[in-house]
Amino acid sequence: MIVDTAVSNFVSVSKKSLVWRIMRRNMKKYFVFLIFLCLIGAYSSSSNLTVSSQDLALLTKENSSFILLRGNDGNPGDVEISFNFTNGNDETLLEQIDPVKIGPNSNITITVVPLKAGHVDIIAVAPDNTTNTRNAFVRVVVMKSQTLELVSTIIGWIYFAAWSVSFYPQIVDNFRRKSVIGLNFDFLALNIVGFTLYGCYNVALYWIDSIQEDYLSRHPRGIIPVQTNDVFFPIHAVFACAVTIIQCFMFERGMQKVSKGCWGILGAIAIFVVIILILAFTHVLAWLDFLQYCSYVKLGITLIKYMPQAYMNYRRKSTVGWSIGNILLDFTGGSLSIVQMILISYNNDDWSSIFGDPTKFGLGFFSVVFDIFFMLQHYIFYRGNLPHETLAGSSEELRNSPIIPGTPEV
Repeated sequence: MIVDTAVSNFVSVSKKSLVWRIMRRNMKKYFVFLIFLCLIGAYSSSSNLTVSSQDLALLTKENSSFILLRGNDGNPGDVEISFNFTNGNDETLLEQIDPVKIGPNSNITITVVPLKAGHVDIIAVAPDNTTNTRNAFVRVVVMKSQTLELVSTIIGWIYFAAWSVSFYPQIVDNFRRKSVIGLNFDFLALNIVGFTLYGCYNVALYWIDSIQEDYLSRHPRGIIPVQTNDVFFPIHAVFACAVTIIQCFMFERGMQKVSKGCWGILGAIAIFVVIILILAFTHVLAWLDFLQYCSYVKLGITLIKYMPQAYMNYRRKSTVGWSIGNILLDFTGGSLSIVQMILISYNNDDWSSIFGDPTKFGLGFFSVVFDIFFMLQHYIFYRGNLPHETLAGSSEELRNSPIIPGTPEV
């Protein structure tokens, strides 16, 4: 009991002393400084590995190589590096790569020997935690034929051109007729909203560094999935849709307007976008997630945007005012996009790019199916028909002959 009292008195006196107060005030500074020194020491002694190129494309019957590089770091010894294959469609795609030893400020050429077509990532693996291999990886694509790759590239540019031009037959037809009767306004409203959201995703992922950094942090060995044409297309699509909407105010439209059902859908989309936008501004939701949700809305719009126009054609028993040129070009682009996917899958022996991503393939297929239905309406069901049902406030000519199939007598 006497000893406890003595110790308690000693601590109490010590806390009141000047030395104790100084130590307590500076303890955090000393601790932070010590951690800083440790980090400097760890960094200076770590080895950083990189590669000459992170993308490698080759044919099944040819070898290729990449260079593994090590910087001039503070570790004088050699580091033994092994190689693993990951994210591939087959583990036996390449011959195994033997481990290598690499010294500071040196490089080694690594030979890649393909066994069959496919794709795989080669990653460098170090036996310790002081070697930084984050950027030491190579994405390898092994192709069956260089000709097929060239044909696939050409097809890609053709369907991009077809899709880009597909907006203009409708614009020209509206200008020639000085009327937009026959063009469904619900389709127009859904189309411009969809392309606007799609454009936001592509533009942000292509131009905003912080969005790119977030994407690459989630996909360390991935690439930004947006190219220049992916940015141009939605911007151009929004412009073309805006021109068409302006024509709706300039030319004869009767009493056509956006339906209440469409306004309901657009309102729901607006509420959803505002909610996730607020969540992004308040840092509850990452901006990349906000953009991805916007792209999902675009996918949903693609599933429903053709339905109002198809129903309008059915109700009027005519496709007058709905440009078939738009459909033919859209069908060309959609069909060629599917053909390109099939060619790439065959050339790379990677059918998972189609069946592993059913959303992308399904949406393209869905659009082509609707294009075929529109062509059936135009060339078979209502061929040569003038509308049997006029819109209020319009000066449309009606078909009153019962001889033409699909045209009821009035």
